Amino acid sequence: VQLQAFGGGLVQAGGSLRLSCTTSGHTSSSAPMAWFRQAPGKEREFVAGLDTWSSRTYYADSVKGRFTMSRDKAKITVYLEMNSLKPEDTAVYYCATRNRRIVISALSQAGQYEYWGQGTQVTVSS
Repeated sequence: VQLQAFGGGLVQAGGSLRLSCTTSGHTSSSAPMAWFRQAPGKEREFVAGLDTWSSRTYYADSVKGRFTMSRDKAKITVYLEMNSLKPEDTAVYYCATRNRRIVISALSQAGQYEYWGQGTQVTVSS
């Protein structure tokens, strides 16, 4: 399984970006997808996750109402629409997945994911 994330860049505070993550190789149809981010000197943190079983999305409190995660009908690409960006959103953003379904309580745990994209840099200037 390979993931490729792209779409990052430099944007001013209040601006928007759309990240994409394409998947290739075999994954279960019930495999979850998630976005994480890691800022310099900080641990990797959960941003958003998609429970493909229920098609429900979950978000970190810090991005609720500003970020939206979605997936195309072919179930190959997931997106992260980021609006009202803040300087504190600056980080490398990673998409992740795993082979099997996950309980919702574990959706936000980085250690639960087996496959990661290479990351895409998002920089928000003030």
